[in-house]
Amino acid sequence: MDNKLEKIVQVLQEKFNTRAEEFRGEAHVFVDAAQVVDALTFLRDQQGFELLSAMTAVDYWPQESPRFHIIYQLTSVANNLSLTVRVPVPADGNQPEVPTVSGVYAAANWREREVWDMFGVRFAGHPDMRRILMPPDWDGHPLRKDYPLGYEEPQFTFNYEEINLRKPYAKK
Repeated sequence: MDNKLEKIVQVLQEKFNTRAEEFRGEAHVFVDAAQVVDALTFLRDQQGFELLSAMTAVDYWPQESPRFHIIYQLTSVANNLSLTVRVPVPADGNQPEVPTVSGVYAAANWREREVWDMFGVRFAGHPDMRRILMPPDWDGHPLRKDYPLGYEEPQFTFNYEEINLRKPYAKK
């Protein structure tokens, strides 16, 4: 890990009582959901991480606490640094929630909508929390590990007739 990045991670640990990990030269800082807005504001304003280059989530189901991690990939173009901020989120029934950071990084607006649409993690205070990828009337969140998978049996010569009988065809 770069010396500059080590110092930034140390300051974060002292200021926000975070936990940090390093893997293959990349730093991952774990921040509580209640502190994510303050931590990202600090990183943007005080440490020069001017770019939210990526944002996504991970579902650890069947583990419930934390079930999700919201992942913010921050970049300091001026210092040529990259930092991953992870926010563990418990399942809390069916409505996990994290404060929005769209006021800190404007790029988070649509990315938070995508995370909500695919994983079902709400962002409290978001200005326009509605589906962005799936149709508005869609039930569920397709990237959750407990989301039911669709299945279609492959059709071969030995099972052609059996599968052909089950296929829906347009009525004439």
